[in-house]
Amino acid sequence: MKAIVDASNVAHYGRKDGKPSLDNIMKALKALEGLGYDPILIADASLRHEIDLKEEFNKLLDQGKIQQVPSGTTADNYILKMAEEEDAKILSNDVFREYYDEFQDINSRRIPYTFKNGKISVGTSSKPKKIKNILQKICNETLSEFDKKGYDAYTLKKNKKLSGIAVAKEAIERIAKSKEEGIDSKIESVFMKIPLFDKVVSMVEDAEKANDFIIFVLVSPRDYREAVRSAGNIAVTVGDRLKLDHAPLVAVRNDLFTKPGSFELNIIYSDEILEESPYNVNITINDHDYAFVKKNSRNIASTVAARLGTWKFPIVSVKPSMLMEKPGHFDITLEKGER
Repeated sequence: MKAIVDASNVAHYGRKDGKPSLDNIMKALKALEGLGYDPILIADASLRHEIDLKEEFNKLLDQGKIQQVPSGTTADNYILKMAEEEDAKILSNDVFREYYDEFQDINSRRIPYTFKNGKISVGTSSKPKKIKNILQKICNETLSEFDKKGYDAYTLKKNKKLSGIAVAKEAIERIAKSKEEGIDSKIESVFMKIPLFDKVVSMVEDAEKANDFIIFVLVSPRDYREAVRSAGNIAVTVGDRLKLDHAPLVAVRNDLFTKPGSFELNIIYSDEILEESPYNVNITINDHDYAFVKKNSRNIASTVAARLGTWKFPIVSVKPSMLMEKPGHFDITLEKGER
């Protein structure tokens, strides 16, 4: 991997009244090579006039071993731009704070260093920060794309405190109210990893005939197992209390919008459920967030399917793009699904 050496910053390290040190630069070069980097030495235009060994420094410039920032160009901006274009690290103790708005991945590129007793110690760069709530942002935009194509989605996110009793009470209240006002909602979040998922899907046709209502209990992935243990009791309690001809089907689903320790409840008429998603989802994303989003692609698929009201998940494909340079950048396109 390439590593740009901020030569002026390195040369000035430890300087009090003395001149910038060419030796500092050469030690940094050797240290990076020893770590497997391919160093690129970049110096600002003033360094050649200040460096202690001017003649040797100028020879390195003439040989192209050290590059000088073009006149009229800010060295910091030049270095950051090159690092972005070359996907390189930067050896520098300059934090480049004034450039945070323009270059959002500075901390994940910058490698700090120190000199002690004439020896350089090279540090490590910070791990790239994940953009807060990027999974939710992706799901929101995906559902917005479906809305443009005429498919409504459930959007409420109340996050009530999770317990079996609380879920049963909420379901009873909502179903009782629906008999007077009707239900104006779609399913909330399905999760493909649920136990016996295929059997649940195979039950759909029977459920549509035998159950007037489908109760989807939406929880954080952390609370899934706990919620599943209460599902059977919730179905019996709701059916008995409302004197329904058939106990409702209760399905627990992981939901990317639900906070740990809380739940959402989406109750729909069984005949509102779509057998499968009408479109699959293609996500193009920056390199920084690719691995994280790819890892959660099944959660994205489940959230989209549930909020649209489909039993089968859309296929969610995630691919990186070099054209998306900054963390948080992504693009969503829908592709007609196969029936």
